[in-house]
Amino acid sequence: MKPSRAAEHHRSDRIGWLRAAVLGANDGIVSTASLVLGVAAAGAEHRTILLTSVSGLIAGAMSMAAGEFVSVHSQADTESADLAQERAEIRRDPVGEQQELAGIYVGRGLDPALAAQVSSQFMARDALGAHARDELGMSDTTAARPLQAAWASAASFSVGAALPIAVVALAPPAQLIAWVSVTALVFLASLGGISAQVGGAPIAAGTWRVAFWGSAAMAVTAAAGAVFGAVA
Repeated sequence: MKPSRAAEHHRSDRIGWLRAAVLGANDGIVSTASLVLGVAAAGAEHRTILLTSVSGLIAGAMSMAAGEFVSVHSQADTESADLAQERAEIRRDPVGEQQELAGIYVGRGLDPALAAQVSSQFMARDALGAHARDELGMSDTTAARPLQAAWASAASFSVGAALPIAVVALAPPAQLIAWVSVTALVFLASLGGISAQVGGAPIAAGTWRVAFWGSAAMAVTAAAGAVFGAVA
């Protein structure tokens, strides 16, 4: 009886939605907190700050969804064009394409005879899939999914933006800037740690990176609001 293999769990299948979700949540926290700090530093009333931040959430979520959909759809269009080109080349010159595939396997360490055998079997079973994977570097895991990216970005942006908005609604107006600044840093650090853990990266590095750049963005925005003294 053969020993059963332990199930292997990899994180590469999370690349698409994790990237979009982290980007959206980070942008939601940073942009909304920065907007609040800039408007508050300019001397706006509490009600104006709250309405402005809610408007920022709505506009930001729509912008993130549209931007992700367009950019990821462009990637999907490029992948489709490459696959169409590869399909035509296989139909036009199957022998040459098999030799090309064999050359790839030789470059990866197989001896020529085995590479020719492997490429022949792949060409017979799924020629386009073999070329997509081994020549073009495409796979189901990394395939572009525009709708998934758009929804993930919009939803995560909304969640991220809702956090500083909740602080604005609950914090004393006199200490609003301090409350938003401190809680935004906590939110960003938590986001960095969680995303690093989900992605299998060092948690300390992810926490520091997200918190540092987020605090820099908020500081610049608050300074601009204080200097120009105009409600954005």
